[in-house]
Amino acid sequence: MAKGKASRKVDRKAEKKAGKKAAAAVERRLSRHLPRYRSGDDLSHPLPARAEAWTPDGAPARLQQTLAGNAASWPKRRVFFISDPHADAEAFEASLVASGGVSKTGSGLGDFTLTGPGRKGRFIIGGDCLDKGPSNLAMLRSLQQLIDSGARVTLLAGNHDMRLLMGLMALERLRSPRTEHLFVRMGHKVIPLLQEVHAEYLDDRADALSGIPSNKVCRRRLFPRDSWFETFPAQAESVMPEGAIDKELARLRKKVGHFEAACSRAGLSLRQVYAAALKLRELFLHPKGEFAWFFQRMCLAHREGAFLFVHAGLDDRVAGIIATEGVAGLNRRFDRALVEDPCGFYYGALANTLRTKYRRVDFPLTEPGVASLHKQGLHVVVHGHINLTRGQQWRVRSGMLHLDGDITLDRHSRRKEGLSGPGMGATLIHPAGQVIAISSDYPHARVFDPAHELAAAPRASSPKSKAASS
Repeated sequence: MAKGKASRKVDRKAEKKAGKKAAAAVERRLSRHLPRYRSGDDLSHPLPARAEAWTPDGAPARLQQTLAGNAASWPKRRVFFISDPHADAEAFEASLVASGGVSKTGSGLGDFTLTGPGRKGRFIIGGDCLDKGPSNLAMLRSLQQLIDSGARVTLLAGNHDMRLLMGLMALERLRSPRTEHLFVRMGHKVIPLLQEVHAEYLDDRADALSGIPSNKVCRRRLFPRDSWFETFPAQAESVMPEGAIDKELARLRKKVGHFEAACSRAGLSLRQVYAAALKLRELFLHPKGEFAWFFQRMCLAHREGAFLFVHAGLDDRVAGIIATEGVAGLNRRFDRALVEDPCGFYYGALANTLRTKYRRVDFPLTEPGVASLHKQGLHVVVHGHINLTRGQQWRVRSGMLHLDGDITLDRHSRRKEGLSGPGMGATLIHPAGQVIAISSDYPHARVFDPAHELAAAPRASSPKSKAASS
């Protein structure tokens, strides 16, 4: 009897030891592609030192099998995805460090350099670089420095970015019911940028308002005419359903009513707003403007293996364009639409990629649309736009695996969401077959490793083996 107890005790110890050994092996596998941080990379949030397995809930097994069994499904080089920095330059640079793609060289903004993985990899910025945060101009300069460092940078169009472009283009063009409302449509969210531009470029100049007309004339140039509310529906019916037009009219009535008062509360007269808007137009739209590169570099979508990167999501019409013309064809349509018909772009299916949240009011993504993408070898949509409070999330929509990567970086959104500390994080996609999620709002790096998961999953017994065991 005593021998039996001793034997069982030895067995339990052996099992425990074997379990620890197996857990350590899993930990080593999950951690093998985590960023290797340098001693100077200390941030206000701790950088992850451990990894845990991260399995997409509800993802069809065939999708995991596709990703696990096909090297072409993965990018040829490491991808660093950072989305929705929303003008928080500190959070953006902290996210670059968290990705392992850059290392700090000092304590100030812009004090960073590419690491070895950063020089070899690709940075995909998922859109919405502007608005909300405290430092639009500093954010743009941080992004410019990343580009100037020699990094491969892909810049996706976000809805906030495009809203600014539409507003500035409206000042460039002859007034038309299709465009004259687009400046005021930016609403109060553009005011921090106007304040920054006014403070940096205009405040100390005695001639800052030289040539700027009266408040009355500025109002006429910035706001839509009263008749716009009657003329816009006929102009927009070719690109918008009736219900969407009604919502747009209601939205503009509200913005027209509140915009001037919001500017006044921010300490800006309409003359100052108009002067700042003209300076913004020069900075972004003139060939020699400091930020002319920003919209010139922008694309609607980017593909790496089986992964499609967009700002917000897809619908069947965009899926059809990708199926017939490829991602390059979709981006060519984007470029043409911005030049030929910005209003048609902004309210049409192409811009659904910037703003969809897969609501009933959005253009739908259905199983046939997903099937057309699967035929092209696209199996994962990586996007931002929907801010999250516990790090990145997997979702399955109509059979398409989505990786939500907007982890609430900017401090104003974090305060609104009740999140502590500054934002930081990135999504890494490694050619060896791992997706790694890093966020200041989750204690460990999470790793999706489909090949390992499938190998570790218990195999179903075959009919023959079942018969033999019975």
